[in-house]
Amino acid sequence: MTDAPKINRGLMGVYFDRSAVSDIDGAAGRLSYRGYSIDDLATHATFEEVCYLLIMGELPSAAELADFDQRLKAARVLPGEVYDIIRATAGGHPMNVLRTAVSALAALEPGSADTSEEGMLENGIRLTAQVPMIIAAHHAIRNRREPVAPDPGLGHAANWLLMLKGERPSEDAARLADVDLILHAEHGSNASSFAARVTVGTEADMHGAITTALGTLAGPAHGGAAEDVMKMVDEIGTPENAAAYVKAKRKNREPVTGFGHRVYRAEDPRARHMREGVRKLGEEMGEPKWYAILQGVVEAMKPYARHGLNVNVDFYSGVVYQLHGIPMDLYVPIFAIGRMPGWVIQCLEQKRGNILIRPLTLYNGPEPREWVEIGDR
Repeated sequence: MTDAPKINRGLMGVYFDRSAVSDIDGAAGRLSYRGYSIDDLATHATFEEVCYLLIMGELPSAAELADFDQRLKAARVLPGEVYDIIRATAGGHPMNVLRTAVSALAALEPGSADTSEEGMLENGIRLTAQVPMIIAAHHAIRNRREPVAPDPGLGHAANWLLMLKGERPSEDAARLADVDLILHAEHGSNASSFAARVTVGTEADMHGAITTALGTLAGPAHGGAAEDVMKMVDEIGTPENAAAYVKAKRKNREPVTGFGHRVYRAEDPRARHMREGVRKLGEEMGEPKWYAILQGVVEAMKPYARHGLNVNVDFYSGVVYQLHGIPMDLYVPIFAIGRMPGWVIQCLEQKRGNILIRPLTLYNGPEPREWVEIGDR
């Protein structure tokens, strides 16, 4: 008698390949990109430097960074047909519009079907520049405004805020947005990155893989936590209500949004880099209560940290977006802006050692049966 096959539902704990991109130590609460601590990168790097590091494998020299920055800025262009598609779908959810526009780019951009490593790299860089443009253009059009043209004098994060809000952000606001994108840039074989790799495994192109990743990210179990945090903060209302809110949730065995992670048992190392920025931005914009509510929840949740219920990266991100006046349905698209370089390098890694990803399911249906004619059923 043979042993029954072991089933790892959700592929939890299964290593399906090797990767040289990000290293996650969930027990210790550590994350690194290409060997560099997320603490150092969030403190010292720009998003463009992190993009280069993830995609190219090393930190860029000044000349390499300048060249890469110009490649990103030169790609801040969308075909007119994409704007037509955005106008036709203006009433749709931003993630649906974004996914549709990226898919349309596959039919409109020359070279989009190039599945060589060089072609996929070029298309990945272009899409990294185009994704924030699509999101900002849709937001403008659905609010009956003309899209804001990109500013070649601004970096990736600052230009994104300009296109979205129509005004140049402060230096502190731009830096916090930069850090937010860095913290979301890459995180191993998460659901959307795995989905993108499955797509590349069939020898599909970069646009197809990114479209797959966007469809996967849109699910609330993956990308929706920041939105849920702001709904929680709105429900709590004041810092004084935080402890009672947490107590009621725990009594009813309900989760407290923004705590716990599939990988991390300790505090998510990305969260600590948003904490101080949220405090400063709240004070700058005259809205300190949001930070105070969050900290009230953190204090009330301290007794549960030993159970692995620690703050995750989404806990603070939602308040950053709230302070900028960004509507909740844009929170997941912003996640996509940050995750673009991670998706690109995951696709390139899959391409370099490509194999069709085809796991098994264990059949548990009926035993073999005889065919029954329709009149006898």
